[in-house]
Amino acid sequence: MTAAIDPAANLSAIAAKLDAALADAGRAKASATVVAVSKRHDAERILPALEAGHRVFGENRVQEAQAKWPPLIAKFDGVELHLVGPLQSNKAADAVALFDVIHSVDRDKIARALAAEIARQGRAPTCLAQVNTGEEPQKSGVAPGEADAFIRRCSEELGLKIAGVMCLPPADEPPAPHFALLAKIAERNHLEVISMGMSGDYEVAARLGATHVRIGTEIFGPRPAD
Repeated sequence: MTAAIDPAANLSAIAAKLDAALADAGRAKASATVVAVSKRHDAERILPALEAGHRVFGENRVQEAQAKWPPLIAKFDGVELHLVGPLQSNKAADAVALFDVIHSVDRDKIARALAAEIARQGRAPTCLAQVNTGEEPQKSGVAPGEADAFIRRCSEELGLKIAGVMCLPPADEPPAPHFALLAKIAERNHLEVISMGMSGDYEVAARLGATHVRIGTEIFGPRPAD
């Protein structure tokens, strides 16, 4: 018989492991935030985490988040919602209206669309540049060698403030070199937010400077099929 999933207990266990990793790196306790990625999980599975006091959540799809989160945000004060999946330009208005942090600013077209919506709505979610550290053709994100120019262009030409960077390393490579590369890009661009690390590698990410780790399966269990 499969044990029941307990998101609140899982979050507590993750916090302990995360704090240990931060201590190993000489970083302050709780200096990395867990973004609980609730992609494809329904409100019933998310509620125990909210009731336990967790407030930072991630979703991959704008439309799914629109259907699921407004009632939860109305019920629980202080929810911070992160878009951690790809964004299409025709969803920019909805993303700006709903999300507090957008991790996937990966090209000029998206940056331009977000800047226009922020100006129109008067609501300014935190924006992160997605860097394709492995330069994988099937993945979104700017190449590491283009990241500095992209971040500068977002600010100076497109009017969009980038507060940090995000990456998703290749699945078949050790993540540490990719995390170290992302941290260097953040440092030289004077960016405070570094989103990297997921269920299998968040402790490595924490040791290498992550400010946000995106964890789904270890909190909520396997995702339901589409």
